[in-house]
Amino acid sequence: MPRRLLDYIVIFSKGIAMGAADAVPGVSGGTIAFISGIYEELITTISNVNPSLFKILFKNGIGSFWKALNGNFLLALVFGMTVSFVSFMRLAKYLLENHPVLIWSFFFGLIVASIYFVGKQIKDWNFYTITAISVGTAIAFYVSKIPSLAAIDSAWFLFFAGAIAICAMILPGISGSFILIILGAYKTLSDALHDFKIKEILIFIIGAAIGLLSFSHVLKWLFKHYRNVTLALLTGFIFGSLNKVWPWKKTLTWHTSSKGVKTPLLQESISPYSFEGDNQLLYAILLMLVGFLTIFILEKLEPNNS
Repeated sequence: MPRRLLDYIVIFSKGIAMGAADAVPGVSGGTIAFISGIYEELITTISNVNPSLFKILFKNGIGSFWKALNGNFLLALVFGMTVSFVSFMRLAKYLLENHPVLIWSFFFGLIVASIYFVGKQIKDWNFYTITAISVGTAIAFYVSKIPSLAAIDSAWFLFFAGAIAICAMILPGISGSFILIILGAYKTLSDALHDFKIKEILIFIIGAAIGLLSFSHVLKWLFKHYRNVTLALLTGFIFGSLNKVWPWKKTLTWHTSSKGVKTPLLQESISPYSFEGDNQLLYAILLMLVGFLTIFILEKLEPNNS
């Protein structure tokens, strides 16, 4: 059934939500894609970008090429993601520095709801799916505990960071932005976007494109041959990421830049009652509920669920 203009506006809005999520270290745009019902179409569309697709361009023209590419879907989604990621990365930086408890509370509620919506798609619970969800949880929890590296400015490193981070960005539960922090590339990319350093941005984009095209084939194959186990693994990824988005944290190790700017390298989750300063408990709970309900709204935006 052909999509209407309204359908592409909805896809654009989902791209905005994905871009905003990917801009925050600890939250995955893949989670948003999954619970909003476009994840498998996205993976299939990306994996279909291959040499045979360009044969269609030269043989049958741009119209056939665009249709085979699923171009309208991709354009609407990527445009929404790009606009959101570039603009929200600045806002996310401000919120994380000035209102960390509140922004993490919103995303904590969002992730909790995501666990339910992804997990309910598992049709057969057995030894393999339970093992997969346990392994996924352990991996994501371990990643959330890895201390961050100091910023690295090398162009080649930014290329490889883009290739690795983009794989995390399309995995529900594993944050591409947090991977960038672990690798020490988040601040470099953030500064490049803020200062419009075209060279660094292009290097990151090329690395991300190569990583995305390669990894999408793996995901497509897993969904085709091991759908339930893959869903269980992704559910585990989301569940294990809760540690990273827990609002109340204690910083154990700091990094001080050459300019005297301090950023946390290693943090641990603590009780809100052990939190130094205002724990903002009431507002935090309200924002958790807002995040939780946001997932229900996004799920309802999926035509198959309405």
